[in-house]
Amino acid sequence: MSQVAPGEESRLHREYVMDVRVRELSDGDGPRYRFEAPRHEGITFEDPDAAELYADIYFDVNGFEEAGTGERGVPPVIIQAGRDTLAAYFLTQDGIDEQWVGSFMGVQPGKILRYKSRVQDRATNIRSRIEDKGLE
Repeated sequence: MSQVAPGEESRLHREYVMDVRVRELSDGDGPRYRFEAPRHEGITFEDPDAAELYADIYFDVNGFEEAGTGERGVPPVIIQAGRDTLAAYFLTQDGIDEQWVGSFMGVQPGKILRYKSRVQDRATNIRSRIEDKGLE
């Protein structure tokens, strides 16, 4: 599952239930953060908050795979999950902030931050229930 390039160092940034994690990668150009999960090709972010939000989205929709969605595509499960999940997903993309997402969705940036918070809260709740039931 881990795809660390030659000459690249890796350390665990955050570990979640069900073998999901964010790794910090370093190769001299500064840190990057790689989301890893079973049956997911992995994705790397410049910002640790984006990688952690991506993990929250992953739990919110019960997992998804981006392979095959194309360079600018959105996985169908993200779209089907609702406006809050779609807004949070957009926030994980390079160069996109709550101002852009708010403009795109026709709402104030503050509402986008509330959408993001809902996704994070649901993901935290899901992970807690997995741990409580011993389903790791």
